[in-house]
Amino acid sequence: MKTSPQLLTDYERDGVVLIPQFLTTEEVSAVRAELERYIRDDLSAQPADARTFEKDEKTVRNLWRLEKYNEWFRHLGEREDIRALVAPLVHGDPVLVGVETFNKPARIGSGVPYHQDNAYFCQSPPDMLTVWIAIDEVTEANGPVFFVKGSHKDGMQPTRPSGVRGNSIGMAAPSPVPLSEQFCGLLAPGDATIHQCETIHHSAPNTTDHSRLGLLLVYRGSHTQTDPTLKAAYAAAVAMTPPA
Repeated sequence: MKTSPQLLTDYERDGVVLIPQFLTTEEVSAVRAELERYIRDDLSAQPADARTFEKDEKTVRNLWRLEKYNEWFRHLGEREDIRALVAPLVHGDPVLVGVETFNKPARIGSGVPYHQDNAYFCQSPPDMLTVWIAIDEVTEANGPVFFVKGSHKDGMQPTRPSGVRGNSIGMAAPSPVPLSEQFCGLLAPGDATIHQCETIHHSAPNTTDHSRLGLLLVYRGSHTQTDPTLKAAYAAAVAMTPPA
């Protein structure tokens, strides 16, 4: 994996880029197998902060802190080729902050409100990003992520608690950019998007018969620091709607 000058230019301009075949077919199969094993064998013994369930209280919506609770995924997130790819994008030495999933299960997968990730990450400067890897095919129907290109250049927007478990803080008002003008992340298994932490994005519920599983690797530049104002707003939102 290499960060080409064009990739860096596109990322800096748009706040989101698409990378086809970020993982191979074999790597995607290995990710899926380990996630299934972890949920089946390990998850029940982990603390409550390891997961969020859908409204049925049994189907996994998100897995959190896999880098902490699963050595296999920590090693994946620390792969040198991935770190080398994201280093120019975070303007420094990349630090693995999180490995997590957005499972978006068939028929009951909940949506994600308009938000900016830095409302959760609370880092200054905002040299932080998420590698969003499709494990299932992402279609127009099963809840793809929509990104507002260039929105990261406008800084953090006003927020409010969302009341959504697992996404407790959202934007006070949705982006005025029409959906038709937003970038829709339609991905084959193994493809990935990389988005900057202040790029506005959201997704609809999944009402189809096909799951939309995504694996997320989150990195920050080692030079970033926690912004106390952002942290206080996030803490208040989490207190109102805990993830578990």
